[in-house]
Amino acid sequence: MRVAIAGAGGVGRSIAAELSESGHEVLLIDRDTRAIGVDELPRVEWLLADACELASLEDARLSDFDAVVAASGDDKVNLVVSLLAKTEFGVGRVIARINDPRNEWLFTENWGVDMAVSPPRLIAALVDAPDTDVEDELAAEVSGGLSLPETDLLEFTLPDDTPHEGRLVAEFAAALPEGVVLVAVVRAGRAHPPEPATPLRAGDGLVFLGSTDAVEELGVLLAPEPG
Repeated sequence: MRVAIAGAGGVGRSIAAELSESGHEVLLIDRDTRAIGVDELPRVEWLLADACELASLEDARLSDFDAVVAASGDDKVNLVVSLLAKTEFGVGRVIARINDPRNEWLFTENWGVDMAVSPPRLIAALVDAPDTDVEDELAAEVSGGLSLPETDLLEFTLPDDTPHEGRLVAEFAAALPEGVVLVAVVRAGRAHPPEPATPLRAGDGLVFLGSTDAVEELGVLLAPEPG
C-alpha cells in the first residue's frame, strides 16, 4: 500500500517506521524543516510542505495513495487534511488522530474521517477497566463506537458587505453558537486552519462543523447587518 502521513512528529514518525518496515510505501509530510529526518527513516519519502494546502497535496499526488493518516498534534489540521484527502483526492481510507477528547464528535464521515483514534481516551478507558483487553478497546475505538451528536458540514462565503471584515478569527469563533466550530478558512482556493490571529476578509470561505439545530442561528450571525 501507499500511505501518506501528515505530521512528522513523534506519532507520525512511529507510524511511518512501522509501516515502512512492513513493506508499505510511506510519504511523510510536514511544513517544519526541523521535523524532516531523512537519515532517521531512510525507507520513507519526505515532503516539506503544508498538508492543509491543496497545492501541496496535488504536488504529492495524493490521489495515488491508498490511505492517508492525519497524525499531527493539532486537531484542526487533522480535520482539514482528512476533508481534503477524501473530498478532493478520493482517498479510500482516511485515519485521523484525535489529540483532545473533547473534539471526538468532530471526527466523523462528514469530515472525511473513516477511522478516528483518540490515544488519551483509549488510555483513560484502560485505566478505568484494567482487565479489558487492549485490542478489544482499540477495536471499539476505531470502529466508530462513540455516541456522537448529529452534525453537518456547513460552508459559507463572507459577502463584500460582511460585518466581519478584519475581525480576528479568535474573536469571531468566540461568538459562534453553541455546538458550532470553525474548522477551516478557505482563501484563494486553499484551506487553512483557523489561526486565532488571522483577520477575516470578504470572499473568505468559512467551513464549520456543527449540530443541525444551530444552522439558523449561524446564518443570522453571518448575514450582513441591516441597512
